[in-house]
Amino acid sequence: MGLLDDIASAEPFRVADGVVARSVDGERVAFAVVELEPAAVVPEHSHDNEQLGLVLSGSVSFRLGDDTRELAAGGTWRIPPNMPHEVHAGPEGAVVVDVFAPPREDWAALERIGGHTPRWP
Repeated sequence: MGLLDDIASAEPFRVADGVVARSVDGERVAFAVVELEPAAVVPEHSHDNEQLGLVLSGSVSFRLGDDTRELAAGGTWRIPPNMPHEVHAGPEGAVVVDVFAPPREDWAALERIGGHTPRWP
């Protein structure tokens, strides 16, 4: 992507079954708009990246370590590096923004998908 662009022009990729993201990567930080279908699950995982996030629409059940919370639009999270976490989308699905520092290098290998129309305004 260029210095100024539209997120809809970013190539979508599959993070997990029913979970599609588009990312904007800088040198030291990245963000992604992530769409979760109803009841989609991002299985437990951890990574070296610090992660911040915000629910734009819908809801998710977010587990960080041993703490689980239901988050709706406006809900946020802060995940320290290497903390196990898992996400379950609510019955209407969700659209969230995730911010990573440093950028997620492992996402470069994920399956790219075409023809996916963004769900956000």
